[in-house]
Amino acid sequence: MDKDISVIIRCRNEERYIGYSIQSVTDYIGKPEIIIVDNESTDDTMKIINRFEYHDITKLKIGKNNYTPGKSLNLGIKQCTNEYIIILSAHCEITKFNFDNVKEKLDEEDVVAVWGKQIPIWDGKKITRRYMWSNFGDDSSNNYWCENESRYFFHNAFSMFKTDYLKKNLFDEKWASKEDRYWANEKIKQNKIIHYDHRQEVKHHYTPNGATWMGTG
Repeated sequence: MDKDISVIIRCRNEERYIGYSIQSVTDYIGKPEIIIVDNESTDDTMKIINRFEYHDITKLKIGKNNYTPGKSLNLGIKQCTNEYIIILSAHCEITKFNFDNVKEKLDEEDVVAVWGKQIPIWDGKKITRRYMWSNFGDDSSNNYWCENESRYFFHNAFSMFKTDYLKKNLFDEKWASKEDRYWANEKIKQNKIIHYDHRQEVKHHYTPNGATWMGTG
């Protein structure tokens, strides 16, 4: 299984949770190719990453003056060598994952992405799923419409793709946030399917500077 998957993790000063993130990859996926895209971390993020020496880890750098979420992800995507890609936030910890279910869905015609459920965790405590978090429900669906944002919803902090498709359909690099929503809405306009699978799950830990935690996310 691990030889079919590349995992992209982008980070900046993520020493608190990056170890949990990579360890959860080990626990639920095995030893896939991992692409780290670091945005000039000044804490112990890279030191912690280096402890996972048994992984095939490629470490890329992107300068903070050249950074956008799309640029960071696209840099990682272009380096992936396996058939499927998982994008995982550096402060997300996988708690449920079944690759066979994800692969079966991505192999369906017109399905271009799968995104999983996120459980918001604040200092170890599960918080009420309000605002942005209310979109991570207990039922799977195609092309989920978010009433709060008045557009289709997609969150790439725990998301899966076919590599060939994603390399040909990169994220827009001009957006400072929500590059995932813009990408998904563009694809749905092209009659593609973005599938939400509530059975694939992560804990999404609070970080003070995490864009997901600001306002509605």
